Amino acid sequence: MTHRAEVVAVECTAGPTSADLAAIEVEWPLIDAELAVVDAEIRALSAAGGLSPLDWRRLRRAERRVLAARSGLRAAGAGSVTA
Repeated sequence: MTHRAEVVAVECTAGPTSADLAAIEVEWPLIDAELAVVDAEIRALSAAGGLSPLDWRRLRRAERRVLAARSGLRAAGAGSVTA
């Protein structure tokens, strides 16, 4: 039994549209805050001898930044902000 794959042509754009870039710019504070959480979690996981008070503070601060950024996007009415 032979299976044939169907090739579908998809239009490829050179990059994101200006609307995509505008949406990213609006959401950038949240993206940046979430990256800070990931960075703090990586530091926490790789901390030799356990977390220091500075590591805990860094993680809590990053989590607060995420909450503040989400709150700011919701207040600005920036569409769907996932919780």
